Amino acid sequence: MLGVGAYGSVYQAIDTQTHQLYAVKSLNKAGLNSRQRAFQSHEAQLHAMVSGHPNIVTLHKVVEENDCLYMVLDCGMEGDLFYTITERGGYVGNTMAIKAIFSQIASAVLHCHSRGVYHRDLKPENIIMFGHSIKLVDFGLATTEPISSDFGCGSTFYLSPECQGGYIESVKSYDSAANDVWSLGVILINLVFGRNPWKQACPRDETFSAYVQNNDFLQTILPMSTELNDIVKGAFCLNPKKRITLAELSQRVRDCRFFTAPEFPAEASAASTANAAAQASFSTTMSGVYMTSNLHRPDDKEDSGVDLHSMA
Repeated sequence: MLGVGAYGSVYQAIDTQTHQLYAVKSLNKAGLNSRQRAFQSHEAQLHAMVSGHPNIVTLHKVVEENDCLYMVLDCGMEGDLFYTITERGGYVGNTMAIKAIFSQIASAVLHCHSRGVYHRDLKPENIIMFGHSIKLVDFGLATTEPISSDFGCGSTFYLSPECQGGYIESVKSYDSAANDVWSLGVILINLVFGRNPWKQACPRDETFSAYVQNNDFLQTILPMSTELNDIVKGAFCLNPKKRITLAELSQRVRDCRFFTAPEFPAEASAASTANAAAQASFSTTMSGVYMTSNLHRPDDKEDSGVDLHSMA
């Protein structure tokens, strides 16, 4: 067993003829109706559409039986990006490594978008490490709809406001590509600081609300360079039509000279100490001071992905 998700389990497997290791994702079909089973098959279909890119886990084979759908995938034994950031020291203070990793993530997502596939669940847990390379995985919430009305797809920390129904006013749909860009902005903050900018991009989150009032706000609570601040403001633009494009985001991250402010030369050790000390995730004010959210795996209540069994 390599992992358990909301919709299935992932196992390590070995080809008995070639002795090649694989990861096999097992999706249980028991108790699902025809529409729910079609939703499962949709994941394999969309994954197959983007498979073959060096930064996307290859889908080698799909095996369907009466009670399960099995997806045979590349097997990464070094864990996911979340584990690398939180348990292996991450990339805080390492500008070149951040650029290299983010460039690969952006390349994978650009490839998906070029094939008409929008991931909608971009987060470090869905990015698998292969040495110094990464591969994107899990297309369970992906869509081929450029404009979607499936709200709440993804994990709380990475959801754009419009994917939650809108911030200032309610919306009937959202741009799937722009939604992915928002998630990548949060991942960029994860890589640079080992933290989330807020717990949820919604009105009840005080840190996000402060950002809405002043879009330079993150620079006041994180040791962020002016260059990076300008980049994340583009990624976190509340108007999806004015949000930075994925191609521009990728280029500007590559061109960024400094991610952290010069007046914070010890940001690496400081961030490491802060991450070790933080025991719980929060995005509230404490004694009048706004706090970013400690990076941690969301529990089932925080992961707002669509439950197959709710799709009657």
